[in-house]
Amino acid sequence: QVQLVESGGGLVQPGGSLRLSCAASGIIFNIAHMGWYRQAPGKERELVAAISNGGVSTDYVDSVKGRFTISRDNAKNTVYLQMNSLKPEDTAVYYCNALVRYGSRWSLRPGGSWGQGTQVFVSS
Repeated sequence: QVQLVESGGGLVQPGGSLRLSCAASGIIFNIAHMGWYRQAPGKERELVAAISNGGVSTDYVDSVKGRFTISRDNAKNTVYLQMNSLKPEDTAVYYCNALVRYGSRWSLRPGGSWGQGTQVFVSS
């Protein structure tokens, strides 16, 4: 059974930085594409960053391009999200999960479960 444990969230002022981590188990990590999602209050969960299994390809939603960087360490079964220049609209619970890739499109891998997420709160 896949287990995903997110950490690294917290309260940060606008313009600040955070680095999120997601430790995965129960999955052959080095063949899994991975992504970070976020869900703000009253909004649907959205995919904000994706990374291919080898780490060569990455993709971002427009609202975070140039500010967020996704990376992974396959030796540690961990995916990271470096978030810089944070804005109040980045406030959300952040989750990681495994993805599938169809050409240039990324989707949630079927059958997976969600971790508890990590809360990011950007406010002065």
